[in-house]
Amino acid sequence: MANLVMDEHVPLAPLTTIGVGGAARYLARVRGRAGVRAAVTWAADAGVPLMALGRGSNMLIGDDGFPGLVLRVGIPGARVVETGGAVEVTVGAGVSWAALVRYAVARDWAGIECLAGIPGLVGAGPVQNIGAYGQEVCETILRVEALDLHTRQTVTFNNAECRFGYRTSRFRRDEPGRYLILSVTYRLIPGGAPYINYVELERTLAAWAIKDPTIQDVYRAVWEIRRGKSMVLREGDPNTRSAGSFFTNVQLTAAQMQALDEAIARELPGARIPRFRQPEGNYKAPAAWLIERAGFARGHCAGPVGLSTNHALAIINRGGATARDVLALARAIRDAVHDRFGVSLVPEPMLIGCAWE
Repeated sequence: MANLVMDEHVPLAPLTTIGVGGAARYLARVRGRAGVRAAVTWAADAGVPLMALGRGSNMLIGDDGFPGLVLRVGIPGARVVETGGAVEVTVGAGVSWAALVRYAVARDWAGIECLAGIPGLVGAGPVQNIGAYGQEVCETILRVEALDLHTRQTVTFNNAECRFGYRTSRFRRDEPGRYLILSVTYRLIPGGAPYINYVELERTLAAWAIKDPTIQDVYRAVWEIRRGKSMVLREGDPNTRSAGSFFTNVQLTAAQMQALDEAIARELPGARIPRFRQPEGNYKAPAAWLIERAGFARGHCAGPVGLSTNHALAIINRGGATARDVLALARAIRDAVHDRFGVSLVPEPMLIGCAWE
């Protein structure tokens, strides 16, 4: 078939940052929309499921692999349109996210500077609604262009239609697997003020004696913070063999926040968990705080898996791990936090062929 080269029984572990998972029954790499359509048609005709795979940085693939076609989408390109004091940047799904952030920061375009160092491709961003240090990608997304795998028609969603939530969207929560992202359009502000709304970021800039930070300063600070936590991919750092943060931070209503405070007072008299008030009146609390106080310190080992020595949210492959090993540790952490504090942790990576419950 034109524009489509197929491989069979391809190990997927080397294609993920955590380095676990079985094989794909079929795998194809495409660089254009014609190749995407050819792959979608082939999978439908063959009666097999289809899954897009970018850099494999935020997913856990089961040991049995994937029984259908894994599609590595490499749609390139970027188009910039100036409009009303802003720029609209339309970017192909196969573009490196880190490269896009560098591109924007180099041009002094505000809007995504706190998302520096996040691995993966542009196409994965809307699915996960990636975010870091108080900033979320949904704040700048204007449109998402996708291929509807049910109708095989190209559709465009505006921001509201994407139904973004904390680390989720319609593409993950409501209709998982239905849409394949082709491009994303962002609205960025030339010369805009950098986004600084996170204590750790503020502390880093203050330590550098920067009183009036630029977008470039914020980008550099975020990069250094992430590197200190082994949350950027670096050769030779075993802590980076992870799927990123394995759990999302905890989202709580006011009543739930009060219940958590009462549980902490019983379990850890005098302790107080940090919390961040959300615009709607709810709270966000750090999952890492709960994990460490439930008995899982940084560097905790469980055979071939463990926690990063720099970041309690990252479950790492210490060598020779399987998806079952990763899930066993993740469930143990989940259960310990729930038993001690009454809070249910939610996994952040996409779980492919893995049962969470």
